Amino acid sequence: MNYRTFFELEREPFSPDIELEHILKTPALKGVEERILYALGLGAMTLVTGEIGSGKSTALRYVTGMLHPSQYRPLYITASTGSILELYRQLLHVLGMDMGGVSRAVMLRRIRQEILDLVHGKKLKMLLVIDEASLLRLEVFAELHTLTQFEQDSKPILPMVLAGQSNLIDSLTYRSSLPLASRIVGRSHLEGVTRDQMEQYLAHHLAVAGVKHNIFDETAVTAIQQGSGGLFRKANHLARGAIIVAAKNKSMTVTADHVRMAATEIF
Repeated sequence: MNYRTFFELEREPFSPDIELEHILKTPALKGVEERILYALGLGAMTLVTGEIGSGKSTALRYVTGMLHPSQYRPLYITASTGSILELYRQLLHVLGMDMGGVSRAVMLRRIRQEILDLVHGKKLKMLLVIDEASLLRLEVFAELHTLTQFEQDSKPILPMVLAGQSNLIDSLTYRSSLPLASRIVGRSHLEGVTRDQMEQYLAHHLAVAGVKHNIFDETAVTAIQQGSGGLFRKANHLARGAIIVAAKNKSMTVTADHVRMAATEIF
């Protein structure tokens, strides 16, 4: 008997591909949403920072996924350590254009024209989201603001979200990054959650998986919160692993011992 059958789970618990409607609306997520919508309204820029596994990408997926497709066109890019040309190529790909082998100036001109066509022709509001932005080179930060300049920088039609680890803030304090940093109107920083918040998170995901009661005892909740540092990704791994261990031991209750055994399998 596998763990899903043992605990009568209707779906894989603590899965990263959880549907938008099942994402837990924490105060931190609502803060991200408010700041992105504020920047979207102004045509400005906002930051989302946090440690690895704190829920940045999930928050971005939730906010962009809730934007009505008849009104908004979010452009989602995962940053790399490449040059500004690599970022332009990614953006052109997201826009549905293949511009391999052309110059930087030509790529930038085509990106701007396509965005103008979407804004004026299809009446869509744009949003550029760059995840893992802490990977970007300093020279990319120095030039990135040019993407947002339309009609002598008088038309703020491409608001932007930069998301990444905390060193993203450091990159934006360099003098060469100031033209970009000056467009920031909001910051969200995601941290590890408290023990009570973790208990709520675990109960929520169990309910999504079809479990009618909380199978984690008090010691297990504490062990997951402490072992993960309150970070959701590691908490997911610990919780799922502990459920598997408990099922193997034919225990209907997940305890701290099960969490500790699961912790030996993950980093």
